[in-house]
Parts: sequence; structure tokens; C-alpha cells
Amino acid sequence: MNRRSFLALSAAIPAFGADERTEILSRIKAPQFPDRDFSILKFGAVEGGKKDSTDAIATAVAACAAAGGGRVVVPEGSFLTGAIHLKSGVNLHVSKNATLLFNRDPKLYLPVVFTRWEGTECMNYSPFIYAFEQTNIAISGEGTLDGNADCDHWWNWSGKGGCGRKGEPTQARARNELVASADKDVPVKDRVYGDGRWLRPQFIQPYRSTNVLIEGVTIRNSPMWEINPVLCRNVTVRDVKIASHGPNNDGCDPESSTDVLIDNCVFDTGDDCIAIKSGRNRDGRRVAVASQNIIVRNCVMKDGHGGVTIGSEASGDVRNVFVENCKMDSPHLNVALRIKTNSFRGGKIENIFMRNCPVGQVAGAVLDIDLFYEEGEGGAFTPLVRNIVMEDVTCHKSKYAVSLKGYKSAPVRDISLTRCAFDHVEKENVIQNVTGLRVSDVTINGQRWSA
Repeated sequence: MNRRSFLALSAAIPAFGADERTEILSRIKAPQFPDRDFSILKFGAVEGGKKDSTDAIATAVAACAAAGGGRVVVPEGSFLTGAIHLKSGVNLHVSKNATLLFNRDPKLYLPVVFTRWEGTECMNYSPFIYAFEQTNIAISGEGTLDGNADCDHWWNWSGKGGCGRKGEPTQARARNELVASADKDVPVKDRVYGDGRWLRPQFIQPYRSTNVLIEGVTIRNSPMWEINPVLCRNVTVRDVKIASHGPNNDGCDPESSTDVLIDNCVFDTGDDCIAIKSGRNRDGRRVAVASQNIIVRNCVMKDGHGGVTIGSEASGDVRNVFVENCKMDSPHLNVALRIKTNSFRGGKIENIFMRNCPVGQVAGAVLDIDLFYEEGEGGAFTPLVRNIVMEDVTCHKSKYAVSLKGYKSAPVRDISLTRCAFDHVEKENVIQNVTGLRVSDVTINGQRWSA
């Protein structure tokens, strides 16, 4: 965003950037598919959730793509499968009362594929539903995607979240090795993980793909992050219901993606409901693609670390995020709007807008900006966080109204709160190294706040 457009947007704060938001929405269009159906039953899939149907589904996807596109239909019933790789023109349609039950055998998610794991590119287990460099793809329907993960399968690899048990292998060593290899510029093709390395796969990951739709399905029991579009453009996530409380079970994590709409979804998660990211540390700076032009609206956030979170892997920048008309409420939801980064991640986070969001309760702050997350200060890549706007946000119960922590050398800049009311707040605001804090018509426990 150039200086002129930013000044225009700042002047239009009461309108919440209406023109820019409208322009973004005009570019986000769900893909259309030919009227052709390919039932997985016709390709050998067996209902009942016992016999593996991975090959049958792969054959149906290939036939659909070869015919010029259409729907690969999962009919009513339960079907056991391993990794599903979507191809251009294919809409994986999970019918009402249908369940895709994902096999717990890690070997069914091999061979390794080109992926990104917590913001670092590598070769790892295939995400459960994966698409690489495809166009016009979808997952739709009123059925269920069940990752079949629990404390004995996938989640125990995390080594945390109540699932890790003494003596069991975990992802910690591989995670550290992956970050170290990226810091040394080891080529991605040589960062090989997968079997025996314990890096859990994501549930849904379109990668370098365009025109993506995920609509209507229910997602539960994910091994890790649930919906993770990476380096994608024109993404719609709509009417999706997510209930998954495992470790690192983020709901929807757009990474280095442009023009993304997350609309009318329900999140009940073991980590952030929505986390917007753009790569970690040196590897994020190498790829150097921002997440930008993202609209989150009409969603419900229940349990989770953050309702909408920016970071922590945001080395490639995040800009132009609009959050509106979302309901957030749970004693197990930590923060409504959270920005977390540090001086090893670096990057710019700017132009983040939140309005018309009623919050019942959160365990921490309604607005939390923390430049001391994990490694904190002392790195060579000082982050820049600026232009954060909150309008017409109410909260009935929280520990803090706001917690804002910048560096002396790099304060958080230009934070604006307008027409907000925070009640039953337990503690005073935390405000450290902030410049340009503006409040208008804001109350805390019934008392007007004057910054």
C-alpha cells in the first residue's frame, strides 16, 4: 500500500476502508465446475470405514481432471482413505452424511511432498488433502472430514498439549533441525523429513494454487493445522465448521496468500482459530511473499488461543486484513485480536482492521500485540507493527482490555480504538513502547478511557 492510498484509508477510518474492502471482494470469486459427477463408488471405494479407498479416490480424481473437471463425489457413508491430491478442475464433494475418515498409518502420507511446515519449506508427509500448483479446485458439501487424530495417533508427536508421554519420540528435534537448515540455506529438496522425523502433516494444504474453494464441510480431529493455503491467490473458505482440540490445531492459516475470504465459519480449536502467516525467519525472507488482502467476516470463534491472530511466522509481511461481524466467546479463548512476532521473525504487520465484533469473554486481552513472543528482542530483524484499528468492539469479560508491548527501539505505532466498551476487566492495560495511540468513545468498566 503506497503512502497516498494509506493516507486515504486513514482518513476513511469511520467507513472502515469500505472502498478497498469492496475492491478486494470484487477479485475473490469462487471457482465454477462442469456439471459432471464421478462417484468414488464407481472407482472401487468401499463404504464402511474399514477398507482403504485411497487408490479408488485417486483414480476418480484423475478421471475427473482428464475429463475437463467436475465433482468427485463421496456419497453417504464412511470411507477410509490416505492422502488425497487434488488436480485442476476437481471439486471434491463430500455429501451430507458422508465422512472421509483418514487412515492413521503415516506411511499412507508418503512419498514426501513439497510443503511448508510452521513457516519453513521442506519435503514432508503429504497433507491429508493437498494440491500443488493447481487451478480451480474445491472441497465442498455438507459432509465430514475426520482426521482420526488423538493422543495415540499424530497428537502425541507434538510432545505437548497433554498428549506427549515420557519416552515417546516427538517432533522437537526435527523442528529445530528444519529451522537450522533453512538458516544455512540448505536447498528445500534436501530438507527431507517424513518417515521417522515426526513432523505432523497439515489437514488441508493447497500450495501455489489459484482459485480455491473450501465450503460447507465439517472438519474434526486434525493432526495439526486444519486449513492452510500457502502461496495461493483467490481463496474462499465459507460455511466451514471446525472442531478440533489437538495441539497446534489452528483452524484456518492463510500463509503468503493474496485475496482470501473467510466467511460464516465456526471455529472451536486447540490453537488459534485463524492465524495469518507469511513464513518464518530466514526462509520467510527468502520466499518474501506477504499475506495480504484478507477478509474475515460473520464467523464464530469459540475455544482457541486467538480469535484472529497475525503471526507468529510473519517474516514475509502481513497487510490489509479486515475482520468484521464476528462473535467470539469462551473462557478458553485467550485473545480476540492477537499480533505476535519478534526480532528474529521480523517483517511488517500493518493495516489490520477489526469492527462490529461482540466478544463475550476472553481469558487474556481483547487486543494483544506482543513483539516479545518466543525469542523476543535481540535479533537482527526488528519487526514493524503499525496501523491497527478497532471499531465498535465490545467485551463483557477479560483480564485486560488491551496489552500492547513494543520495543524501545521499535515501538508499536498508530493504534486506534473507536466506540469500544470493555466490561468486567480485571487488570489495568499493559502499554509499553507505543506511539500514536488514539482512543475515541472507549470505556473500560464503565469509565471513559482517555489515552
